[in-house]
Amino acid sequence: MEEGKIKVRAIMEIMGSPEEHVSKTMDMVVEKLKNSDYFKCIEEKVSESTKIEDRPFWSKFVEAELEFDEVDMITGFCFDFMPSTLEVVEPSKINFERNILNNLWNDLIARLHQYDMLVKNLHAENVVMKREMAKLSVEAGQPKPTEAVVEKDEEKKE
Repeated sequence: MEEGKIKVRAIMEIMGSPEEHVSKTMDMVVEKLKNSDYFKCIEEKVSESTKIEDRPFWSKFVEAELEFDEVDMITGFCFDFMPSTLEVVEPSKINFERNILNNLWNDLIARLHQYDMLVKNLHAENVVMKREMAKLSVEAGQPKPTEAVVEKDEEKKE
């Protein structure tokens, strides 16, 4: 390995349905790994699709060995590919300047804020939709959606 390069091993998993969709999506992930401009894909091993027990989903993963020029490029990789695990293989020690660590943390914080805002917006939309559904149900003389679910659950118990 070249001086200053960082070799990592990463695992990315795709889970979904149908099986063909999982396989096609994994093919796209592997293609993006191979054609990246900011890291080199040294090797990749793709698993066979596996049916998830007691669920209508399939799973497939790729284990990839990648080479980066800089530590902060690994952060971008993590945000773009969302690996399940990441392990630095080489070098055994990494020295870097404080700014690299500051950038890493600030990138992480910015992404966390994006996700936090997204979750809050989705929650607010969900609350509004439930209220609107309840209004429509009452206007139509139907039970509220939550009451209908409770009634169906009680019918199953009998």
